[in-house]
Parts: sequence; structure tokens; C-alpha cells
Amino acid sequence: MTRLPITKTPKVYVGGAFIRSESARTFPLTDAAGNFVANIPQCSRKDLRNAVEAAAKAGPGWAKRTAYNRGQIIYRLGEMVEARRPELAAALRLGGASAAAATKEVSATIDRLIYYAGWADKYEQVLGSVNPVAAPYFNFTVSEPMGIIGLLAPPEAPLLALISLLAPAITSGNTVVALASSAQPYPAIILGEMLATSDLPSGVVNLLTGLRAELIPTFATHAHFRALGGVANKVEQTALKLGAAESVKRVKLFAAEAPINWFSSEQQNVDALRAYLEFKTVWHPIGA
Repeated sequence: MTRLPITKTPKVYVGGAFIRSESARTFPLTDAAGNFVANIPQCSRKDLRNAVEAAAKAGPGWAKRTAYNRGQIIYRLGEMVEARRPELAAALRLGGASAAAATKEVSATIDRLIYYAGWADKYEQVLGSVNPVAAPYFNFTVSEPMGIIGLLAPPEAPLLALISLLAPAITSGNTVVALASSAQPYPAIILGEMLATSDLPSGVVNLLTGLRAELIPTFATHAHFRALGGVANKVEQTALKLGAAESVKRVKLFAAEAPINWFSSEQQNVDALRAYLEFKTVWHPIGA
């Protein structure tokens, strides 16, 4: 008797658990040849709100961890991606990437995680400062994480772009709710499985799949997001910026109309960490 293989039932990763959309909706995923692969959860606005709640619960504990410990955890995630290179490459090939291109993207993804893991206990020395003042005080400027960051991944380089967006946010102590590429969501599904077995606390990274047109208005107006980032076209950027203005969110968006080379070294730098940090100036009396 011929054995039928057990196919994966994709689920999104929210609050440390694998869930289907509360609406029970899905959309079909096909490979580059048009063959059906799986039904992907079509997350709703309620799913997004639930993900924000999970991120809010995880936020204080993650922000209080030492920078060194955060670096260790992100480095460990890079190790896990290294161990599952073939599976991630296969997920990228579903979207039409060649074997060589898929391998290159997975390698770049690992390197990017290790890059930001290395910055975890060093960015404070670069971005913070001791300020000279003409008074009997010490004056320090120190960085603090903003809180919950909403991220929108593009269809191009769906794995590398997603990691390039979320790695600097979590390195600096924030929590993330990310919408995976709508065109190529499968790599994010696999990434969620790795996050679940990594040392990253539940709720620090929450990955959603679904339709951008449905979820972007909630990303824009949800009051608990402290910043929005990712890739958006002109129409989406207008909606995001208008919504963000109501609750004074920081917005850092790449234009979808301009090609982005996610493999470039320009996509990994300390400014990506600065984008999701707030700075506090502290005065301390000398001798006290």
C-alpha cells in the first residue's frame, strides 16, 4: 500500500502558541508552477489585537533582560536557522526562487541575525553619551526600548527582509507584531516554528499572515503600537502615516515602488537599532 505523506497545516505564531485565525478563514498557497501547497491562515483585525496583547505582556520582561542575554538568545536563533537551512530554502523555492538564490537568502538571514546579536551589548556605547555641562552634575543620555513595534514585510526576499526588519527591533528590547509577506508567507510559518523552540520568550515576536489591505488600517490606528516599520506603497504609506499621527507613532517605512537590495550591507547598521529606541537624559549631582 502506498503511504500518503502527512502535510503541514500552517498556523501563525502568536504569544508563543500556534493558532488559526479566529475567523477560521484561509487563503490558498500555490507553488511557482501553480500547484496547491497549503491553506494559509487569513488573520483578522482581532488576531492583530490579540497579537498586540501578547506583545504587551512580554514587553517588560524582555526589556529588563540584560543586553548580553538578548544577544545570546538572538545568536541561538541564528544557530537554529543554520540547522534548518534545507527546510527554509525549500520554503523559499515554493515562491519560485532557484536553489542557489534560496540558499543565498538563508545564508544572509543567518548572517543578519548574528550581526545584530553582536550589537546587543554594544549599541548603548555608540548611541548613548556622557554630556558635558557647565554645572556640578553628571549628565547622561541613555537609550530605552520604545515598546511594541508593528512591521510589514515585503514580497521580495520574504525571509531575509522579515529578519532584517524584526532583528534590530528585538535586539534593542522591543517586542514585535509582524505581518509576513502576503505573496510568500510560508518562510514566516517555518520561522515561527523555530521561534517556538528557541530561547526567545513567548510574545516577543508574533507573526501574522493575511491580507495587507485588511490589516493595515488596524496597524495604523492601534494605540499600543509605538512605532511602525517595513515596506509599503504610496497608498499604504498615506494610511499608515495618517493613522500613526493620531497616537503619535514613529514611522519608518521603505517605499515599495523603489527596489530594495536586502542583501546589501546598507540594510544592517546601528541606525536600524536607533529607529526603535527612545533617548532619556539623566542629571545626577556630583558627589551624591
